[in-house]
Amino acid sequence: MTKRSARQRRRRWLVFGGAAALLGLAVGVLVASGAFDKAIKELTLPLRHEDIIRQQSKEKGVDAALIAAVIYSESKFIDQTSSAGARGLMQITPEAAKFIEKQSGGTTFKLSDLADPELNIRYGTFLLKELLERYDGDVVAALAAYNAGPGNADKWGGSGLKLGDIPFPETRAYVEEVLEKQAEYRHKYGKELGY
Repeated sequence: MTKRSARQRRRRWLVFGGAAALLGLAVGVLVASGAFDKAIKELTLPLRHEDIIRQQSKEKGVDAALIAAVIYSESKFIDQTSSAGARGLMQITPEAAKFIEKQSGGTTFKLSDLADPELNIRYGTFLLKELLERYDGDVVAALAAYNAGPGNADKWGGSGLKLGDIPFPETRAYVEEVLEKQAEYRHKYGKELGY
């Protein structure tokens, strides 16, 4: 090995070591500032439109963490349309949207309006409120109805519905996920959701 190649190798190691030290320092700064934790939280449990969620929670008397958990389970906070035609963050069907508009006295609704986060969260929270009232505050029954329809939730036990009573594996998994995420949102985003 020549002196020249030994110097080049040392330089490479110095550059590599310096880059590693800078990377370590940058990660340390991110961790110390809380940005790293915030980024991880955003990836694993996203939250957007918390101002709308808080407002709808207060207006309709529905738990803000429950609203966030339904949005998470329905769309992961990404505007989309399902194969069944449900739209937006809370996956509102066109039929449900027309019912809500009629109940609320609206007259200008267009299907494309469901892409608007404010309207979609308002309509989804309206549905949650209606279902919670229908099932005397039974969150399991309300969520089962939100996912599989009130007819099914009624058949499965209505207001006395227990998680184990739900025969559809998809609906049971949905209700379990929403309840789990509701607790996580309350714990991790208490300040943002107004607790």
